[in-house]
Amino acid sequence: MSPRRSLVLLGLLAALALFGPSLAPYDPGAVHRGYLHAPPMWPWVSDGFAIHPVVLEDQLQQRFAVDRSRTLALPWRAQAEPVFLFGADRSGRDVLSRVLAGSRVSLGLALLAVIGAATCGALFGALAGARGGLVDDVVMRVADFVLVLPILYVIVVLRAAMPLVVSTGTVFAVTLVIFVVVGWPVVARGVRGVVAGEQAQEYVLAARAAGGSTAHLLRRHLLPACAGHLAVQASLLLPGFILAEATLSYLGLGFPETVPTWGTMLREAADVNELTRFPWTLTPAAAIFLVTLVTNVLLQGRPRPRAPENVRG
Repeated sequence: MSPRRSLVLLGLLAALALFGPSLAPYDPGAVHRGYLHAPPMWPWVSDGFAIHPVVLEDQLQQRFAVDRSRTLALPWRAQAEPVFLFGADRSGRDVLSRVLAGSRVSLGLALLAVIGAATCGALFGALAGARGGLVDDVVMRVADFVLVLPILYVIVVLRAAMPLVVSTGTVFAVTLVIFVVVGWPVVARGVRGVVAGEQAQEYVLAARAAGGSTAHLLRRHLLPACAGHLAVQASLLLPGFILAEATLSYLGLGFPETVPTWGTMLREAADVNELTRFPWTLTPAAAIFLVTLVTNVLLQGRPRPRAPENVRG
């Protein structure tokens, strides 16, 4: 993946994280009585994209029927009855609104973790590759130690050491730090290899012979040479962090159920009855799959490496 494509992808996801909750037609925590597990109200093409409401036929079985005698507008317009384009969950909350609201936490956390891991990995990896010797050994041994840590067990221990009730901001900050710590060694190993290889190139040797310091070489030549590697690593870490947040929340180690995230929504849907009778509750899984698919598709277009440009004064 080229750096430009990576930036476009990250920008689109950042826009979704920022403006996604604003696009939600309803309050993600609003409970609509009488619509528990209401099915999706999709527009019917045969009726000119009309949206028909659903009525509860059997409260015990939570079975709904489509009322074709009436039509409703899109959910963003004020009207007496709610419209659930992606259905409702077991509490009668709009799934679409919760998915859009959850994108701020799930995508925002993943994007900040990617930026933090890429930044730390680039700095430590470049320092190890440029200095070599003891610095290289120390950085790489620390990276190896982090890579072999059983992260899930470490998270369980950290959660057990924390108070039973933790604020959302604390969970966000702790999870962000964990993701950065887990992600930077992967980036650092690749950056270290690129920097160590680029130092033998003629343009770097010429810049060093002209009196360029290590900091100058890193800033002007070595770190820019790692742009392609950083773009690929960022695009690989992004879906990994999204899945990690979903997994932690699913296991009860992440955000509480009161906070709408893609992981907490999947935790609520983790029931055989939910999966078989109300498959629309898996919409967060579809959102995670879509982000992962788009990222992997963009990864297929990696450009061929180009020869470094001549050194300028």
